[in-house]
Amino acid sequence: MMALIVALILTFLMAGGVFAYGAKNPPGRPITWGQGLLGGTYIYALLFLMYGVVPHQWLTYADSVLKLRKDQILAGPGSKGAVQWLPFSITKQTVRDIVVTVIYIVFLGAMIAGWALWQNRGKAKPLEIETSSYGRPLVKAE
Repeated sequence: MMALIVALILTFLMAGGVFAYGAKNPPGRPITWGQGLLGGTYIYALLFLMYGVVPHQWLTYADSVLKLRKDQILAGPGSKGAVQWLPFSITKQTVRDIVVTVIYIVFLGAMIAGWALWQNRGKAKPLEIETSSYGRPLVKAE
């Protein structure tokens, strides 16, 4: 459990570091080879944590401490629950696999949102133009 929590905290801190660096450096500023190499290594380590370490730690925790195994049937034939009528079995291992799939999907969505935020950093928002009650822009005569 502790390894999973440490991996999650490290992942979130590293992702926050990307945006702290992006806020400090404006877009279009040239970077050196060393900065590019360091940035690539940093992002590789972040993706390794997101898609390798965190899901692995969840699976290890679920298998060892939570005992989400294949032989424990939650629903379907062979279960002792209220949903024995299902034509297929849902085991605790299925729940474990669904949780790890959700972890991957959340990280993928966060990565796409992070790309959008990174690409749009430093862009000025367009000025709001006052509109009439008909929705047309009001232009002042000069």
